[in-house]
Amino acid sequence: MRCPNCKYENSKVVDSRHADDLTAIRRRRECESCGFRFTTFERVELTPLIVVKKDGARQTFNRDKILNGLVRSCEKRPVAYQKLEEITNQVEKELRSEGITEVSSNDIGEKVMEHLMEVDQVSYVRFASVYREFKDVDQLLKSMQGILKDRK
Repeated sequence: MRCPNCKYENSKVVDSRHADDLTAIRRRRECESCGFRFTTFERVELTPLIVVKKDGARQTFNRDKILNGLVRSCEKRPVAYQKLEEITNQVEKELRSEGITEVSSNDIGEKVMEHLMEVDQVSYVRFASVYREFKDVDQLLKSMQGILKDRK
């Protein structure tokens, strides 16, 4: 790390600790040339995840959209809000662990439905009916028959 005082390129770390918000490490450094002490912060840099929409438009990933969709699909159902946050966290973790920079909204929806199916099947059908844009009752029934097969 370059010294801000004399521009010497080597410094030693005198003290390290977590920053207040626990998302960074605060390091106290001392220049090996002039002895000047300074503080640096080290943070993880997350590459932005871009979502490719059905119409080809691109936008930055927004986890709140997943959470809001889950809340709507679980309305008046016995599903704790904390569980919806867990699903949202898990989906985001899975997407980021794939090491990709772009993901289709279709892939995100499928991941959400996989997790929601394990939590509440009625909420799954609600989410799927909006996400998959069922055109008629027959499409909805086919989806529900798939659920019934999986249960047996």
